Amino acid sequence: MISDPNEDTEWNDILRKKGILPPKEEPKDDEEEQLALQQQSVVKTYEDMTLEELDENEDEFGEEDEAAIEMYRKQRIAEWKATQMKNVFGEVVEISGQDYIKEVNKAGDGIWVVLSLYKQGIPLCALINQHLSILAKKFPQTKFLKSISTTCIPNYPDRNLPTIFVYFEGEMKAQFIGPLVFGGMNLKVDELEWRLSESGAVKTDLEENPKKQIEDKLMSSIRCSLPTGKDSDSEDEDY
Repeated sequence: MISDPNEDTEWNDILRKKGILPPKEEPKDDEEEQLALQQQSVVKTYEDMTLEELDENEDEFGEEDEAAIEMYRKQRIAEWKATQMKNVFGEVVEISGQDYIKEVNKAGDGIWVVLSLYKQGIPLCALINQHLSILAKKFPQTKFLKSISTTCIPNYPDRNLPTIFVYFEGEMKAQFIGPLVFGGMNLKVDELEWRLSESGAVKTDLEENPKKQIEDKLMSSIRCSLPTGKDSDSEDEDY
């Protein structure tokens, strides 16, 4: 009869001392084992959490996890700050066609790019580039670029100027082509900001389209200048 090597017998003890049997495994307490598994699970969970998720699930972690969670929170904040510092632009940069792939198509993860195609001597192009300089400072997380049209795209027609292309992670998301799209020389910087915000390129604090306010005022003035029905009747009686 073969004895159980895990039994507590003198013979098994002798065999263990001789190295014939391996040391007896001490059974873990079920509660301790369960707690250890839970702690491993918690570590894996908050290692993968964002700052928002850590804050939302703060009450679910025990006191013994607070130090580790705080460490991960600081690590996440440091990573976020590093990303923000890395992706600060703040000005409109001139590029050529040779820079296009690097600056636009390979701009990087999470990067919005606004590219203005222009030519010297076209007043609306100059106006838009002035507006973009203001917006570049206001939205430093967005990369603002400009390029002479034919330098960037050979034989690009002047009738399509000004042109703005909007990209996200190298993919085109919006395009604004030609003077009619921009409304001519009356274009205001906040109107351009609104247009770019609709494409996703910037996160505006404007609550509504500023162009709509102008249109509403224009329609209101037109309605006020129209003759009322009573005025029309009185005019008819005079004839």
